[in-house]
Amino acid sequence: MKVNQAELVISAVSQKQYPEEPMPEIALAGRSNVGKSSFINKMIQRKALARTSGKPGKTQTLNFYKINESFMFVDVPGYGYAKVSKKEKAKWGKMMEEYFSTRERLRMAMLIVDIRHDPSEDDQLMYDFLKHYELPVTVVATKLDKIKKGQRAKQLKRIIEVLEMEEEDILLPFSSETGEGKDEAWGIIKPYLKK
Repeated sequence: MKVNQAELVISAVSQKQYPEEPMPEIALAGRSNVGKSSFINKMIQRKALARTSGKPGKTQTLNFYKINESFMFVDVPGYGYAKVSKKEKAKWGKMMEEYFSTRERLRMAMLIVDIRHDPSEDDQLMYDFLKHYELPVTVVATKLDKIKKGQRAKQLKRIIEVLEMEEEDILLPFSSETGEGKDEAWGIIKPYLKK
């Protein structure tokens, strides 16, 4: 897909602030520092629409990015970062639960994990959480360029096992560095963009 237009519409903390435009939405979830912003930037071929940060735990709001005036990427707060207080974590949890349980425009979720490591307990909880809301889930295994080609199959198999992925869900190897997996990602997203 060619992206001609991409903009951050709003950083929302509650339902009252969600954009009004009736567009399909694709949610992006993942641990802090797993590369969600890099994934967004690679998908839309922009260097820094989604701000990447050396500091994990930067996304503390629901960030709505309007793409080609036709759909939204919604970056939800990163989880699993130790330096965030319990109170703050509970706030994020509520924010995410509100979004996932009430948003009718949400079509699917992409769970971003790091291919180099087994999914964390938080990743497993997030996957189960998304399945609880009966969302189609694509698990995007980023940082593909950081492992040897010979290790890929083994790592992908581990992700499927640890998350206990359901058969209808897709696991997509991806590299924000090389762009590998980008066309496949658009191929997965496209069917969900019909209004």
